[in-house]
Amino acid sequence: MTDFQLSRNALGRLVFIGADGDVHEGITPVRAFPIGAPDEGLSLVSAEGRELAWVPRIASLPPGPRALVEEELASREFTPEIKRLLQVSTFSTPSTWDVDTDRGPTQLVLKGEEDIRRLPGNRAALLITSGHGIVFKVPDLLALDRHSKRLLERFL
Repeated sequence: MTDFQLSRNALGRLVFIGADGDVHEGITPVRAFPIGAPDEGLSLVSAEGRELAWVPRIASLPPGPRALVEEELASREFTPEIKRLLQVSTFSTPSTWDVDTDRGPTQLVLKGEEDIRRLPGNRAALLITSGHGIVFKVPDLLALDRHSKRLLERFL
């Protein structure tokens, strides 16, 4: 059970009403561990940057506030998932990769092998940071097709 209320104002910004009745507009939900444990640890932060509430698990929120928080997080977070590697320009870096993602086909530039990281606790999951700073996720390296695995193994 939460001791606060969440709603949206006429401008679509999140409004937080605390147990003490204080109203804060324009709050921002911030995940404590956005990649490693995205559903655990959420801070509701005021427009001034002060934490208003701590939520140990997003699932512990009632359905209404949970939906508002998930909508707000979805609008702010952008981590496309790589579904398939089509080709790479060269097997040395920098190289240009043509990939299919869950958001459609795109190109990314890999500046160095250090821009490919394994997620802690899951040896099959990867994060690939493009030259433009966009982080792409490979949730399961083992689920990729043979051609994609072969291309990616050259960089691991």
